[in-house]
Amino acid sequence: MVSAARAADPARARAVAAGVTDPELPMLTLADLGVLRGVRAAADGTVVVTITPTYSGCPALEAMRADLLTALRAAGFPRARVRTVLSPPWSSDWITPAGRRKLAEHGISPPGPARPAGGPVPLALLPTRTAARCPRCGSADTEELSRFGATACRALLRCRSCREPFEHVKEI
Repeated sequence: MVSAARAADPARARAVAAGVTDPELPMLTLADLGVLRGVRAAADGTVVVTITPTYSGCPALEAMRADLLTALRAAGFPRARVRTVLSPPWSSDWITPAGRRKLAEHGISPPGPARPAGGPVPLALLPTRTAARCPRCGSADTEELSRFGATACRALLRCRSCREPFEHVKEI
């Protein structure tokens, strides 16, 4: 007799969950974005998917949860649950190299390295300047137009070389 946990096949469930796209950045999967933290089978055969949102108030969280459950059920996992964990908090450093490449291919500048957690917090009295390369021409001569883009985790910038505006995923 096969146990319920074994019947759930966590490796296949992970592959399904890893293929679900982000509702705000549909060129990225939740795995590309680093939001997908784990997939396991509980003793009763329930597939438990663990995610960490990009920030605790992320409005896309409910859509992520619904999309994961829909994909898992369609793939033959009728007993699925999505668990949200906030610790450790998501970091833009978790975006995979493939995810960074996909962002740039779609005209969105990927984030640079995030500030290290812990230790003293630097105090800046002037507005911070995001150092982002233009995803269209590659120039580093860019300027921030707005700290907030289409979503709270993106900023709107413009390239001074090619004059094109573009979004930048913020370093978190």
